[in-house]
Amino acid sequence: MAKKFYNIEKISNRMTGWIGTPQSVILHTLFFAGCFILPFYGVKIEDVLLVLTTAVSLEAIYLAIFIQMTVNRTSESLEEVQEDVKELGEEVEDISDDIEDIQEDEEEDAKTKITLENIETDLQKLLGDVEHLKKISNGKM
Repeated sequence: MAKKFYNIEKISNRMTGWIGTPQSVILHTLFFAGCFILPFYGVKIEDVLLVLTTAVSLEAIYLAIFIQMTVNRTSESLEEVQEDVKELGEEVEDISDDIEDIQEDEEEDAKTKITLENIETDLQKLLGDVEHLKKISNGKM
């Protein structure tokens, strides 16, 4: 059963795609021109108009169905795109959070570097003071 619907859908998709082609315009033009030429070959104009009116009405019904099918497919496609955009938005938020975390880490690293440089400077001063005290104590002894 699903296969039958798949085949019908496949055929209707092909027809929907074909309707908007130049070949379709040419075929329709030839059909309508042919209908209006028939009275010159002895066909009653009433019969031509009856068949033509019926054919045009049926075609309008099928065109409306094809248009609705296209709208439905487009709506489904837009829903999928909307979901993809939503997921991308969430991923962008995650990346933004990661960037903020990295910036915070860099700020902490910069503070740590400054603190370490200050400690190193203080240690160098202390070493200098210790050396100076050693010299002083070595000189007195």
